[in-house]
Amino acid sequence: CVIHCAARVHVMRETQAMPIHAFRQVNVDATLALARIAAAAGVRRFVFLSTIGVNGSDSSAGAFRHDDPPRPASPYAVSKREAEQALDALASDSKMQTMHIRPPLVYGRGAPGNFALLRKAVASGLPLPLGALHHARSFVSLDNLVDLLAHLVTWPGNGRGAYLVSDGQDLSTTEFVRAIGLAMGKRPWLLPIPQSLLTALAGLLGRAEQIRKMAVPLTLDIARTRTELGWTPPWSVQQSLQRALGAPDNPATSPERGRSLP
Repeated sequence: CVIHCAARVHVMRETQAMPIHAFRQVNVDATLALARIAAAAGVRRFVFLSTIGVNGSDSSAGAFRHDDPPRPASPYAVSKREAEQALDALASDSKMQTMHIRPPLVYGRGAPGNFALLRKAVASGLPLPLGALHHARSFVSLDNLVDLLAHLVTWPGNGRGAYLVSDGQDLSTTEFVRAIGLAMGKRPWLLPIPQSLLTALAGLLGRAEQIRKMAVPLTLDIARTRTELGWTPPWSVQQSLQRALGAPDNPATSPERGRSLP
């Protein structure tokens, strides 16, 4: 079994004139080259870490499913979808299974992106204008994601296609920030700024897209992953946040509270 996680991910300050070409070079071409080597070597299963961005960026019409029509909206997500298609074509010509794992925002110790920004914001103790972002969103902890990937190494079944993964517990951004504060032993000062006003203010600072990603609904239906793979997230959101942000000797970070990780 090969588990392929390497990728060119979101770039905060993009310098490429044509970002899609840079994404394709790493996320499509390099992935396919590795998969061809794996297939030639007789590898039984190739697990590709994709992104829920393949489904889209807004689940207002209902929780995303594994069989939804793909609607990638960013160069990163487009490249991941193209890689999925290339892997599926390779699988049809070989005996190798190709499985695509699509996570939402991944959080954990040292995680970058919006999680790092939220962690720093809560740690600052300053008032945060995030008290009225009430749309439900799915998240996945690094602990739960690694647990699923480790599960696939020995899973005896025959899997193909897309599998969505999350903590199985949806929270709004406001609730998630409060949970971060609880794990850090802090009480965030959240201001209930209406979403429309917050988006407008963020636009003046060049942060409109960042706020939009935290404000819109984005939920995942992981029923296929649970039933077909026989996998259930072993860690709750609060347990995962305690492991990521709490003191190492905090009882909530003990593996006895969840499944031991490899």
